[in-house]
Amino acid sequence: MDRLITAADSALRTLFATPRAARPCPTVPAEAGALTPAERRESGALMRVNHVGEVCAQALYASQALVTRDAALRQHFEAAARDETDHLAWTEARLAELGDRPSRLNPLWYSGAFAIGLAAGRLGGDRLSLGFVVETERQVEAHLASHMERLPEGDHASRAIVAQMKDDEARHADQALQAGGAPLPAPVRGLMRAAARVMTATAHYV
Repeated sequence: MDRLITAADSALRTLFATPRAARPCPTVPAEAGALTPAERRESGALMRVNHVGEVCAQALYASQALVTRDAALRQHFEAAARDETDHLAWTEARLAELGDRPSRLNPLWYSGAFAIGLAAGRLGGDRLSLGFVVETERQVEAHLASHMERLPEGDHASRAIVAQMKDDEARHADQALQAGGAPLPAPVRGLMRAAARVMTATAHYV
């Protein structure tokens, strides 16, 4: 029951509360006004996509912490979720600075990611659950690298945030692999990439 309450609390805080970062934002945001309107729109759309990724990360780690029976592994998921809370706070704050907003579909994204994480933990056990984290974080890392190429050159604030997020996601993948993550079958990895493409394409605008 305690874990169910914790999972529900995580969902409510992610979707309806203002996230608070434990670490300082990697940059002092000040130059949004120096960007052209088109650059601000592009940065806002990309940061909205990144914010959706962090909403999904909260759901993923909350569901996996809920189903695992391994106390040490639960602590692993909770520690990773705290890093993702920093990302959630940074991207949300940057969206506000750019005069943009989070995705209106965040409850849908959260629910879907929570269900996937729950299924991975329930059906595949801890090794598959960790393998799902490895593959997710590797794909997110590649996605963030592509955003470094797409962000306006003068948007130093967004670039610094994305660079730190990319480093953190790589670390999460390495830690999940070291904890015993099992490789996922190729069809599953392909489905994950396809689902991510739908999510990012939609969140870019909605």
